[in-house]
Amino acid sequence: MAHKQVLLREDIENLGGRGEVVRVKAGYARNYLLPRKLAVEATASNVKQIESERAALLKREAKERSTAEGQAEQLRNLSLKFERKVGEAGILYGSVTSMDIAHALKDQGYEIDRRHIVLREPIKRFGNYTVPVRLHREITVEMPVSVLGEGGVEVDVTALEAEAESKAPTEVPESEANSNASSENED
Repeated sequence: MAHKQVLLREDIENLGGRGEVVRVKAGYARNYLLPRKLAVEATASNVKQIESERAALLKREAKERSTAEGQAEQLRNLSLKFERKVGEAGILYGSVTSMDIAHALKDQGYEIDRRHIVLREPIKRFGNYTVPVRLHREITVEMPVSVLGEGGVEVDVTALEAEAESKAPTEVPESEANSNASSENED
């Protein structure tokens, strides 16, 4: 497979940081990185140009980091609450997704892209959770998120699970039922 060396103009998750020369597949560079201006071809002139822009890049990086640190301090004091309908055993009708969290943050005045909210899978149960939010490649904030019942009622999930278990009929396996019936017929 053909590979190509590119010079990254932005930080890219799992690939590298701004200003690094990385080796990627040619199709990835041609179809994704280059059209979106996330990278340029790693020619000698482009490398020299980036080296000359290095001071400006470092200054921009420091500014982004300081704004992320300031935003992190504000977000540490914040907690989000979501109210959802509940079904059996504390399972939600629907879920709380990274987009829901981004909208709640936007309502409180924080503009954070939903892709920076690291939620492996949507929250589908009631309770208290901590959700990591990546503000910068080196700064991540653990944000507390509470999922409550409709009307702001805290739901006791263990009580709901116990209630669901007690309502479930105790089933006798079919093989045991058949062997019990045949032993009664033998008498």
